Amino acid sequence: MDTNGRRNRAVITGMGVLSCLGHSVDEYWDGLTSGTSGIAELTLTNTEGYPCKIGGEVRDFNPTDYVDRKESRRLARFSQLAIGATTEAIADAGLDISAEDPDRVAVLLGCGAGGLPETDQQSRILSRRHGMRMSPFFIPMMLVNMAAANVSRIFGATGYTNTCVTACAAGTQAIGEAAEVIRRGAADVMIAGGSEAAITPMGVGGFAAMRALSTRNDEPARASRPFDRERDGFIIGEGAGVIILEELERARRRGVPIHAEVVGYGMSADAYHVTAPAEDANGAVRVMQAALDDAGVEPSAVDYVNAHGTSTRYNDKLETLAIKKCFGDHARSLAISSTKSMTGHLLGAAGGLEAGIAALAVRDQVLPPTINLEYPDPDCDLDYVPNRKRNATLTYALSNSFGFGGTNASLLFKRYEDPQSAP
Repeated sequence: MDTNGRRNRAVITGMGVLSCLGHSVDEYWDGLTSGTSGIAELTLTNTEGYPCKIGGEVRDFNPTDYVDRKESRRLARFSQLAIGATTEAIADAGLDISAEDPDRVAVLLGCGAGGLPETDQQSRILSRRHGMRMSPFFIPMMLVNMAAANVSRIFGATGYTNTCVTACAAGTQAIGEAAEVIRRGAADVMIAGGSEAAITPMGVGGFAAMRALSTRNDEPARASRPFDRERDGFIIGEGAGVIILEELERARRRGVPIHAEVVGYGMSADAYHVTAPAEDANGAVRVMQAALDDAGVEPSAVDYVNAHGTSTRYNDKLETLAIKKCFGDHARSLAISSTKSMTGHLLGAAGGLEAGIAALAVRDQVLPPTINLEYPDPDCDLDYVPNRKRNATLTYALSNSFGFGGTNASLLFKRYEDPQSAP
């Protein structure tokens, strides 16, 4: 709260990305706006016997670009990715944590599976050799909170530190909760977002056994096709998306560029099924409405929705239904896109990267496309910005994430205009 009892405002001053489209925000955004797919044949895991052999890997990733070799060997891949994205985000924000009060710099990241590659590897050692041959670093590598803990430790942020573990809603929830920490005055700076590294025999095998993955292996770039009637499942991805949130007046005093403002956040639960979305889509309706209510914004004011849009039969159909219920007649005027058509689904990290997309969209006044939308599904009949980017006038952008267990999260972003720059 400020001295007048009003909630603080949370703005984005830095962003960092590691994804299948590149190792920086610029590479990532250029890939998305050019309609480039980052999906290719998997190399991180042996796919023999699996029906899906493609995914969105962070290729040519070297953790020693961010930490020394000794440190890197003690970190799970999801922690390495989080540290890499945080490094870029801090640099983008022009932030020197050593010059800050570290107790006012906080960390809140989301993740679904934690150290799954390391769990896979150590389970093989256990079954073939003996438990005492396992790595002594295994437990602190695989724990889901360790990405946030390692970011806190390596960058010296000693304030509020937490982890959201809500499956595919985790990254979005982490940013929403981080904005709440700023709003209530418990931190000046939040390092927030999501990280995931689940491309392993166990991860790919588990989703394949659920029949959840696309099997369009001969056309990797065309395999993820949200809202298209020929979609046959999602594409597994990995990566990290981290943003720096700051209290508005503090950011203005520092004189740093502001990418966008987080103005609304909502959470809801379907309370319906472990994996399937509720058939009436009301959980998704309620979470979008909660984000709008938090911001005090009417549905008609929203210009763009970055959809959860997984390229699965039920998600895309029911998210479309939810948007129609939430926005009414305005749904026909909304621009909607699923950037998972280019990156695949990054599970707990998805919201971290997609929040950045919503912020970049309102900053640059550009709508990224949904690629591979060739055969529109009659149940998905809204404007999904098919196949090519579009310039537009944008003030508000909403980002959706829906997770296993029926957890839903939405964030509302607003274009930031400095009142001091007004004529």
